[in-house]
Amino acid sequence: MQPSFNKNKAILSLLPLLTFVALFLGSGLYLQSQGVDYAFYQLPAPVAILPAIMLAFILNKGTVNQCVETFIKGAGHNNIITMCLIYLLAGAFSAVASATGGVDAVVNAGLSLIPPSLLLPGLFLIAAVVSTAMGTSMGTIGAIGPIAYAVSIKTGIDPALMAGTIVSGAMFGDNLSIISDTTIAATRTQGCEMKDKFKENLKIAVPAAILTIGLLFYLTPAAQVVETKDYDIWLVLPYAFILVLAVAGLNVFVVLFSGIIFAALMGFTGSYEGASFVKDIYKGFTDMQEIFLLSMFIGGLSEFIRINGGLDYIAQKIQAITKIIAKWHRKVADQLGIAALVLTSNVCIANNTVSIIVAGPIAKKLADDGEISGKRSASLLDIFACVTQGSLPYGAQALLLGATFKISPWEVSTSSYYCFILAFTAITIICLRRNKA
Repeated sequence: MQPSFNKNKAILSLLPLLTFVALFLGSGLYLQSQGVDYAFYQLPAPVAILPAIMLAFILNKGTVNQCVETFIKGAGHNNIITMCLIYLLAGAFSAVASATGGVDAVVNAGLSLIPPSLLLPGLFLIAAVVSTAMGTSMGTIGAIGPIAYAVSIKTGIDPALMAGTIVSGAMFGDNLSIISDTTIAATRTQGCEMKDKFKENLKIAVPAAILTIGLLFYLTPAAQVVETKDYDIWLVLPYAFILVLAVAGLNVFVVLFSGIIFAALMGFTGSYEGASFVKDIYKGFTDMQEIFLLSMFIGGLSEFIRINGGLDYIAQKIQAITKIIAKWHRKVADQLGIAALVLTSNVCIANNTVSIIVAGPIAKKLADDGEISGKRSASLLDIFACVTQGSLPYGAQALLLGATFKISPWEVSTSSYYCFILAFTAITIICLRRNKA
């Protein structure tokens, strides 16, 4: 069957997106060769995409006004605007809950409950809980990393193993959290509810986490007692509060707004002040500035690709690559295609959220063609983006923990066992539950 689009025009429409990836990847590789810290994060993505947008305007056959209208139509799409507003509220909640001392409370509460013989599995669970609550793997690593390093020194646990345990837990939560920017991007691009994606994710993430805990239990050395600080249990409640509301199916805006207010109320029981509350909300907004802008820019760029047949062309090529599997089962082939798509994107971009935003429209096309539910495609996008991000030696997570633990980022990434187990579990479930996608 012949494609219903102009092949040359479709290929040409992809050039701006490839330009963006090339600039982002090329600058990172160059700066890394020069020994620059966090090389892949020196060129802000919203700036790197500007030449790509200019190229899209040049390549598109139309007047400047028509190009602007096309771009604005994509940037102002309902899904894009909704996603951006959720980013702002999620950032505000994370900033307020963290400022009130919620993160420290969760960490110390967890450490006080861990038996010495379960140190590594316990730290994995703490990182998982904190990351699920905060919605950010980097924030989790920044909060728990120094504590984990001190524990590693005191107990003699291999620093690489300890660092890998922390990044594993952080990626578990980043993948599952309803306020994570990866979840927001995945659900909005695939057109599904957060609670549905969360439940679908659990079917894959929980078995992988159980296997990881078993492995870490085996790797935990002789028992050592770890000292903990005092904590206020009330400060833990806001994280549990929003999780319960989200799973109950409340509108995400109601969940996040309620969470912000509840976190502030818990903080007011201590030394948290109203003036700080207002500033922290704004700080949360500004923390999301980069991903907010990039989402709008990607939305506008994607509209050029869509109207010129680029999305259809990529979907067709992925289906051609997976045609051998498709002869056995079409849904399995398309799901593996989605996984390969976001994995490749993340290897190039080294940012799991950006890779989801870039791959989202194509994944949606593959899901629609293969009759795959939105919750499954969103789950796969998030899972394989996080798998890749947690395994990249040049990803921000490995770089930060490498600096914290004074080891090579390569040692960190190769010790993040959960990411490898999650990929294996996801592929297994795709094949075993092939008729329930």
